[in-house]
Amino acid sequence: MKKAIAIDFDGCLCENKYPAIGAPHWTVINMALDEQRNGAGLILWTCREGELLEQAVAACKSWGLTFDAVNESLPEWISAWGTCPRKVGATEYWDDRALRIPDRSYT
Repeated sequence: MKKAIAIDFDGCLCENKYPAIGAPHWTVINMALDEQRNGAGLILWTCREGELLEQAVAACKSWGLTFDAVNESLPEWISAWGTCPRKVGATEYWDDRALRIPDRSYT
């Protein structure tokens, strides 16, 4: 399966000005575009719904960013696993509020 990157919108792809659209974070956008050019599938991963979600997708498109999926796993992941759970499946999750947990034994 190809690499799947779930990317948060507010605070990650742009400044967090919810419900408005914040200024784009070009570093993150350009990293995402590089990953996409190298074969990764991109997932817009956001809590926005309805019109607010449509505005986010339109903003991303205006910044040159299109997605293979929105708030769900990549189609090939859904096909491979035979399920489409509520939690988006991805290889990486890009989020401004993420905390990297170091690998260690929890015994």
